[in-house]
Amino acid sequence: MEQIIINNATKHLKGRTILDNVSLTLDKGGLYGFFGTNGSGKTMLFRAICGLIHLTSGKISVFGEKIDVDVSFPKNLGVIIESVGFWGEYTGFKNLKMLASIRHKISDKEIKNAISRVGLDPNDKRTYKKYSLGMKQRLAIAQAIMEYPDLLILDEPTNALDEDGVELIRNVLTEEQKRGATI
Repeated sequence: MEQIIINNATKHLKGRTILDNVSLTLDKGGLYGFFGTNGSGKTMLFRAICGLIHLTSGKISVFGEKIDVDVSFPKNLGVIIESVGFWGEYTGFKNLKMLASIRHKISDKEIKNAISRVGLDPNDKRTYKKYSLGMKQRLAIAQAIMEYPDLLILDEPTNALDEDGVELIRNVLTEEQKRGATI
């Protein structure tokens, strides 16, 4: 079974050890939660898995491909790490349409479906800068799931969501896992 394998991942940054020989294996199709105190290295580990940083030492393999050896970043990845850089002057739909145009993998229908799945109106004419924090978080999740990725890396996906929003996103993530995504 294909997996995410992390072997002795170590990252030193400005004289500090951020990741210290982290090793773990995550099975394909699993839904995982990472818990730890602020500053414990969770986000840095996610960045390493996504190929956004280079490890000082150690190796990461995602579904049989070594990050920084075979590929720069995992194929078919949906990600939210910290704040998402959407354009404030465009609607949620327009933001996602511009992002989807990079890979030309999905149509307007799939974009609208992703927006609806997270509880937003794909026809909302408000610009992103007028969205509430919870709406911005929902749009970030829509961005992460819209191209049906095999791997979803979501750093604090329920930030700024109310109770109903948290339940909705849990359901979306369960649907993504049933589809076969590793989360």
